[in-house]
Amino acid sequence: MYKPKMKNYKLDFRNLTDRDKTDQLVIHHTGDDTDDNLSAEDIHKIHLANGWAGIGYHYVIRKDGTIEIGRPVDCIGAHAEGENNHTIGIHLSGNFEIGEPTDAQIESTATLIAWLCQEYDIDINSNNVVGHKDLPAPAGETACPGKNLYSQLETIRGKAMWYQLNYVN
Repeated sequence: MYKPKMKNYKLDFRNLTDRDKTDQLVIHHTGDDTDDNLSAEDIHKIHLANGWAGIGYHYVIRKDGTIEIGRPVDCIGAHAEGENNHTIGIHLSGNFEIGEPTDAQIESTATLIAWLCQEYDIDINSNNVVGHKDLPAPAGETACPGKNLYSQLETIRGKAMWYQLNYVN
């Protein structure tokens, strides 16, 4: 599987901890009052202003499908309370309770999932590639990733499997 093209802002973080295990990918949305298009750099600044280490998501996917690097992928994220030590957080910019993910976001999410699942030897299924709300409480006590993205997760997983099978190195 070819590694997708990614934009790297080379963000500076406060103290981070390496992740020893990776067995699940968690899909998120912004969920702000508007259907925003925040960048990894924008989210990083907001999270730093809150006193956190920096952006808690490992990847951000913008409306145009651009994949941006957030928190270093080998470090524990801050995106799903109680589940961060074994998961990678993928954030799609927008509020998908009121807006729809773009076709470009769906395709980029599928290619990123295909690549990550190959890199970490994770099967692409509904147990391993989940919406934030699928996680046990307290992490899963949310509507994230929004009903309009959540309803497309099976399609995204199917596309990811197709990419894995058809785009090998």
